[in-house]
Amino acid sequence: MKYTVFIFALIAFCSLTGLGQVAKTVSKPITSVTIDVSGKPTLKMTASDFAKYPRTVVKAIDHDGTEATFEGVELRTILAAAGAKLGKDLKGPTIGQYLIVEAADGYRAVYSLTDLDPDFTEKVVIIADSKNNKPLDAKNGPWQVIATVEKKHARWVRQVTALKVRLAD
Repeated sequence: MKYTVFIFALIAFCSLTGLGQVAKTVSKPITSVTIDVSGKPTLKMTASDFAKYPRTVVKAIDHDGTEATFEGVELRTILAAAGAKLGKDLKGPTIGQYLIVEAADGYRAVYSLTDLDPDFTEKVVIIADSKNNKPLDAKNGPWQVIATVEKKHARWVRQVTALKVRLAD
């Protein structure tokens, strides 16, 4: 009985969160990323918008097991510019903020904002637009989230289309 309830709860959770989605075919080029911080105006950022922010270079082991150099903008920088509470403001109720990263094929990954804040972690998470000094290829780009020091690449979202910050209930 307990297992049946657990299975039904798991199926409901996956259905509601989209974690059980089948990947969609991407038909049109990605030209912007929507940044939606709850309670703030929604932004649409293009390559020229991202170019206005400080660049960060990281080395990480890519999906194929080789070391690669990625360049882009730290996610926390973009989210702070869009109005997310980070740094000294990430305390009390705001500690429950989380980021949903969405891809063109419907894939999603979640980060706590504490995963992105240097007051909480030494991990660097960027939204990259280049790998080994070349623009990301169509399979991965134009933007890909790269999370250094993570053992698995499940949250390395390719073809990013949206960043959504929400507060846990």
